[in-house]
Amino acid sequence: MNGSAARANASNDTEYILEVRNLKKYFDIRSGLLQRVTGYVKAVDGVSFKLKKGTTMGLVGESGCGKTTVGRTILRLSEKTEGDVLYKGSDIYAMSKSDLRRLRPKIQIIFQDPYSSLSPRLPVGEIIGEAVRQHKIVPKEEYEDYLDKIMASCGLQPYHKDRYPHEFSGGQRQRICIARALALNPDFIVCDEPVSALDVSIQAQIINLLKDLQKQFNLTYLFISHDLSVVEHISDTIGVMYLGNIVESGSKEDIFDNPLHPYTKALFSAIPIPDPTVKMNRIVLQGSIPSPANPPSGCKFHTRCSYCMERCKSEAPAAVDSGNGHIVVCHLYGADGKPIAELQKP
Repeated sequence: MNGSAARANASNDTEYILEVRNLKKYFDIRSGLLQRVTGYVKAVDGVSFKLKKGTTMGLVGESGCGKTTVGRTILRLSEKTEGDVLYKGSDIYAMSKSDLRRLRPKIQIIFQDPYSSLSPRLPVGEIIGEAVRQHKIVPKEEYEDYLDKIMASCGLQPYHKDRYPHEFSGGQRQRICIARALALNPDFIVCDEPVSALDVSIQAQIINLLKDLQKQFNLTYLFISHDLSVVEHISDTIGVMYLGNIVESGSKEDIFDNPLHPYTKALFSAIPIPDPTVKMNRIVLQGSIPSPANPPSGCKFHTRCSYCMERCKSEAPAAVDSGNGHIVVCHLYGADGKPIAELQKP
């Protein structure tokens, strides 16, 4: 490789803050008197993607498809079964305990439920500042001013430090959760359905807060959600998950303007349109999601797909690029990413 090519390759590598390669997370199924392992729940079954610094990737799919497990496994809150997770080029799973401890402040998570993720026994100031002291983010003499600054960034007042979580509404509690993550000066945050437990009006406030903080602190988000309208508002790129795998990914514009995978089309057809005169062409999927403990052979979606062919039942489809980085995993598209015309329904 010549010098210019090496520099170009290096610049391409450094623009990605996170790279996930063939990530798998299986949970043991134990049965019998001796609790022997008799099978595995394949919650995440070969997920790969890259995330650029300062951007947001939306991860969407039905409940139980493995979205949350992906986020937790990336952060090593759950240990992987297989695959690689690279943060700024360093393998998180190859790090020693001391290196991982130094990395922890830079990779944070905002949990789904603002009620159960806050300790009811600690005042808000202690909840936000506990890890700040532990990781020595700022000198002791600057600690109180630093907390005030972080809380103000999240729409909280200094006198809130002495109050307890039960004294706040759901939206305010989620602001506390965001402040707790932000206080450690992170680069990357997993947002695990952070607005699903909130009222619609409060959801908009929290989403706008996350976008403002991203611009202010150059944050990178992995935004996990099943609400496609929220994902469209905040994301730059989107990954669509089904039964432990990403079946389609690409830029927000490509995914929303031209969904390719039958599962993605079905999801998008369920988005409500706020116009009573518009007739929705709803695609209703037959059946329910198969068990991740016993997934179907071939394409995992073939049991619910109206386009199912014989090869779908036995042969797993490969990921193909239909252009501009728009990846789809489906037998309806050839190796060049173009649709196979004779297989398309009218």
